[in-house]
Amino acid sequence: MPDSAVFAGRPTVLGHRGLGRDTVDGHAENSPGSILAAARTGLRWVEFDVRRTSDDVLVVGHYPTVGDAQFLTDLTLAQAEELGAATLAAVLDALPEGVGVNLDLKSSMEDALRPRAATTGALLARVAAAERDRRPVLVSSFDPAALLVLEEVAPGTARSLLTWVGFPLRKAIPAARHLGVQVVAAHAASFGPNPVDHAPTFRSARYAVDLAHAAGLEVMAWCPAVPEARELIAAGVDAVVVDDVPRSLVALQDVAD
Repeated sequence: MPDSAVFAGRPTVLGHRGLGRDTVDGHAENSPGSILAAARTGLRWVEFDVRRTSDDVLVVGHYPTVGDAQFLTDLTLAQAEELGAATLAAVLDALPEGVGVNLDLKSSMEDALRPRAATTGALLARVAAAERDRRPVLVSSFDPAALLVLEEVAPGTARSLLTWVGFPLRKAIPAARHLGVQVVAAHAASFGPNPVDHAPTFRSARYAVDLAHAAGLEVMAWCPAVPEARELIAAGVDAVVVDDVPRSLVALQDVAD
């Protein structure tokens, strides 16, 4: 990959939702403490999820609800903060400059009732454009339309198409290429036979990664176990998003950073 690539041509480890999914070393996923702890391990990039409140403030969180299952799109920022939500702005300001952020854009169902310029994707696009002065920024999403909106509002922001568990690479790679994004981010199960995709024959992970690179894409694998992460890095993936940063870094220190 060229030197201008998102991950600078080196296999990269990112923590899923900060230091890792659920709770890792006492830090709950997507909490400011988890995200900052991930940066303190020396990671070049951190990954976490972004949603919006009813009054159009971006907050960090994976699920559409906060607190006792109250939907963020029904809550003002003040109400969401009372339930423990942290703003994206506060987290970005706390992160050291230069640490890359992979922002997982979570569209809400209610975005369907909004004009494109008022969707979660458009709100995040404006933040991402400003943040590029401080650090590398990659916006990932399962929502292809949100990625198109992002390019409309903040041209040149690096984008990644996320695909769901077991989603075929034979569909994900051409979709990412023709959406014009820089990265295709597939679940670890997508790189081989899995219970979801019942195709009788699979191309090798190496073939798929090489083809993605030839198409100008970088490849990110999310949620591999450590043995799978090592195999995928050997197959040429550019980044792995792991569920436990401290233990994964020890296990992968000879093949990734």
